[in-house]
Amino acid sequence: MDLALLRTFVTVHRAGSFTRAAALLGLSQPAVTSQIRTLERQLGRPLFLRQARGVTPTTIGDELAHKAAPHLDALVEIAETGLDDESSVRTLHLAGPPEFTAERALPALTELAGDDGQRLALRASFGTAEEVLEGLAAGHHDLAISTARPRGALLTATPLCDEEHVLVGSPRQAELIGAQKLRRPGASALENLPVVEVHESLPFVSRYWASVFDSRPAASGTVIVPDLRAVLACAIAGAGLAVLPRYLCATALERGDVVALHEPAVPPLRTYVLVVRTGTLAIPHIARAHEWLLRTAADWC
Repeated sequence: MDLALLRTFVTVHRAGSFTRAAALLGLSQPAVTSQIRTLERQLGRPLFLRQARGVTPTTIGDELAHKAAPHLDALVEIAETGLDDESSVRTLHLAGPPEFTAERALPALTELAGDDGQRLALRASFGTAEEVLEGLAAGHHDLAISTARPRGALLTATPLCDEEHVLVGSPRQAELIGAQKLRRPGASALENLPVVEVHESLPFVSRYWASVFDSRPAASGTVIVPDLRAVLACAIAGAGLAVLPRYLCATALERGDVVALHEPAVPPLRTYVLVVRTGTLAIPHIARAHEWLLRTAADWC
């Protein structure tokens, strides 16, 4: 049986689509369709059920993928290991949210590139959870950091770390609200205050209110800026209250540039996952970066 046909089959099985598999393989969609039909003729059994949106594997298709995929991944690992010597520079394409990627992931990977004896070049892209997962599925990235778990077999996610969210404001705002009011249960003391957020829908504030107060915030955004680092700067300047990851505002809290306006017994958390295309951990430089980030993230929680 032709290994090229098996490789195409496994890629289609993981991608769930001839079109997406073609992009990953660098082939045309008709070429992928032709290879799958050839394999089906050789086996005498259908491997996929064609649907309006993509394909679904048959029972035989699932069984063949289960048997063939580990061996194909092992062959990729053998081939890539031969290329991954000290004279070669391997490029890692990383995608994730701008703040977390810049503050956490890139410094860690820069350390890996300099200290592990392997030559590693980094290319980073920023985007929303949906954008980075779409880019990873399309083959534009090697690793993606996301707050959304992918669906389907094409992408594999591993929990990376949890991020604690803190409700902060400037010291002046805390004074205006009053310490006694801030100690009261519920969100009454915080209603109708100006808010700094990354989007008009107030994703961070709304998530905090739902988790802590079991309600929706009454205020609208006063400053909307699509970067949490800019949100922090505006909060320090007194533009309004903000909900921020603790890692991002920890230094400002220590300096007194901002203060925590509320200390819930159970702070809201958001989980990041580290995502790869299924099978690509057989590629050494991707596997090294994946393992390094997981190991380093143990100190981020």
